[in-house]
Amino acid sequence: MARIDVLMPQMGESIAEGTLSKWLKKLGDEVKRDEPLFEISTDKVDAEIPAPTAGVLAEIKVQEGQTVPVQTLVAVIETDKAAPAAAPAAPPVAAAQRAPAAPGGTAVSPQQPTAPSRPLPPSTAPVVGKGDGGVETAEERLRRKSTPLVRKIAAEHRVDISTIPGTGFAGRVTKQDILGVIERGASLVSPAPSLQPLAPAVAAPAVEPWPGDRVEPFSKIRKITADHMIMSRRVSAHVTSFFEVDYSRVAELRRKHKAASAEGGVNLTYLAFIAKACAENLRKHPVVNAAVSGDNIIYRRDVNIGIAVALDWGLIVPVVKRADELSLSGLARAISDLGERARTKKLSPDEIQRGTFTITNPGVFGSYAGAPIINQPQVAILGVGAIEKRPKVVTLPDGTDTIAIRTMGMVSMSYDHRVVDGADADRFLADVKRTLETFPDGAM
Repeated sequence: MARIDVLMPQMGESIAEGTLSKWLKKLGDEVKRDEPLFEISTDKVDAEIPAPTAGVLAEIKVQEGQTVPVQTLVAVIETDKAAPAAAPAAPPVAAAQRAPAAPGGTAVSPQQPTAPSRPLPPSTAPVVGKGDGGVETAEERLRRKSTPLVRKIAAEHRVDISTIPGTGFAGRVTKQDILGVIERGASLVSPAPSLQPLAPAVAAPAVEPWPGDRVEPFSKIRKITADHMIMSRRVSAHVTSFFEVDYSRVAELRRKHKAASAEGGVNLTYLAFIAKACAENLRKHPVVNAAVSGDNIIYRRDVNIGIAVALDWGLIVPVVKRADELSLSGLARAISDLGERARTKKLSPDEIQRGTFTITNPGVFGSYAGAPIINQPQVAILGVGAIEKRPKVVTLPDGTDTIAIRTMGMVSMSYDHRVVDGADADRFLADVKRTLETFPDGAM
């Protein structure tokens, strides 16, 4: 009888822990190799983790809702199907235990310990020398370390990470930790001499549930999205421009090529045409394809377009890498593939990172137009409104005007006014509009 350990995988080099959000198999169930075994959530992606081998799920070591370090033993699979399933072992201590619910559904936070409660894995046990001649334990080293994103947020808000009690693995300061400090008024900020201190954040009013209300805690993906949106509004100076686009040319091309494209497994959506128009024009307008790092502007070499996908449990933005190098059909195929794998939790962490520009499409739900929030650390995001037939004043060849039925829609772009001026944004949108309204047949 062989016993195979199932470990918490590392979904990206900066990921130190994961939350086991759902077991897809029960104790004693038979599993096939590569069959989804459980779901995890990290600060990068939600994903289904496949079984490493066929057999019987003999032990469950980590329960739903627990957050544990990567490489933690999660379960044991016995390859001998006739072997009885062992009793589940006690789950390991997790730093992110769910708070017990008080009467009425309000969460009660347990008293927080002053030291991290997670045991360190053997690989982090040795101590290392401090610069002052003292001794730094592995726990202290991990507390001092953090991800590049956390350090970037700390630098932008002038927060001393060493003063923050981290809740991550061995006391690491997580993105949620530092955003919480900022939202509480940035009490740990040490302002630079030449800069004014940040204004304290306004505390959200306490809201009590009424009789008959249903109270649910944020899911991990909802919490991450909320924190990211709040941070973006605080970091970037948001401005939004709106343009009306005549999609009649695109509608004509879709009718002409839709059947042939479908035979090749490609769905020529309006979104594919819009992404193609953006990809071509981002190269001409590099400031829209940029990022901000302190007092520097990073002009990205690659054009990587993120496509926001609405899921039943939240929002995720998979990224089409080097979108400007793809044909229209290639872009349509990539968008469809990423969207499907986002909905089935098959995305890898790399597929939701390194975006340089984002497109969100609330128009599929009927929205006329909107002002989306920038997806940090990018400087612009395009919103696509509903595309439908509307009356439009058109000028005939003889110079007279008439009202015609045209396929119309609004596009909006929110941009970071720290680096993108209104003229920059409007020139880019004008070029996108012109591309869509005169789309060449040969670009298919």
